[in-house]
Amino acid sequence: MTALIGRHPRRDLFGLRIDAMTLDAVVELADVAIRTRRRLLVGVVNAAKIVHLRSDPLLRSSLLECDVLLADGQSVVWASRLLGEPLPERVAGIDLFEQLLARADRDRRSVYLLGATPSVLDAVETAVDTRWPGARVVGSRDGYFDASQSGEVAASIAASGADMLFIAMPSPKKEIFLGTYGATLGVPVMHGVGGSFDVIGGLTRRAPARWQRWGLEWLYRVLQEPGRLWRRYLTTNTAFMALLLRERVRRTTPYVPTSTTAKEGTAHE
Repeated sequence: MTALIGRHPRRDLFGLRIDAMTLDAVVELADVAIRTRRRLLVGVVNAAKIVHLRSDPLLRSSLLECDVLLADGQSVVWASRLLGEPLPERVAGIDLFEQLLARADRDRRSVYLLGATPSVLDAVETAVDTRWPGARVVGSRDGYFDASQSGEVAASIAASGADMLFIAMPSPKKEIFLGTYGATLGVPVMHGVGGSFDVIGGLTRRAPARWQRWGLEWLYRVLQEPGRLWRRYLTTNTAFMALLLRERVRRTTPYVPTSTTAKEGTAHE
C-alpha cells in the first residue's frame, strides 16, 4: 500500500516537519486515502513529545515515519508563531478521532478499535454505537496482549478490511506494533489516539472548550489527578519553554528517518 501525502505546506519546528493543516483538511485527506486505498499514517505532537523525542529514538523514529504530522498541543501552535513558522490551528488527536468517526457515520465506513483495557474498549464501542451509529465497528481488541500474540492481532486487523484503525496503546508498544506489522494491515487510515478512548468511553472528562482555547487542557488534567501528574507537567512544560528559547537562537537540525520502509512508494495527492 503506497502512502498518501497531501499538497500542503510544512513547517520546520524543533527538528520536525509539521504539516500546516486544518482539521477539516486532514479529514478530507483521510477521505481520499480511504477512496484510493492508500496509507495515511497520522501522527500528533505536543510539548511533551517534542521534549522527549530528543532522548527517545523510538519515539522520534515513529514520528518521522508518519505521513502527516500535526500539532496536537496549543503550545506547539503558539511556538510556531513565535518562531516565524506559523501553523494555522491546533489539530487535537481526539478532535480528529471524533471527526473521522463522524465521517464514518455519514459514509458507513468501517473502523477497528485497538488498545486500552477490555472494559474501556467496551465503553468505547457502546459510545460509537450510540453517537455514530453509521460507523461500522468491524473489529476490536484490547491492548493487553504480549509479543507472541501480536501476529494474531495483526491478522485480525487485516482480515477485517477496516477503513480506519484507531490505536490507543502506549509507547513504545504502539510503535513496535506498527513498525512490525503496519505494512501488512491493509488499513488506509491509521491514527494513534492516545488516551482518547478514556474520554470517548466516558471514563475521564475533557477540559471545557474555553480551557482548550487558552492552552490549559494540561492544567485541567492535573487538577483531576494532581498526585500523579503535577510533577510530569511541571518538568515537561519547563523543558519545552527552554527548548523554545533555544530554537529562537539556534534551530534544531532536521531529524532524518532511519528507516526507509515507510517512505517506499510514497505518492502525493
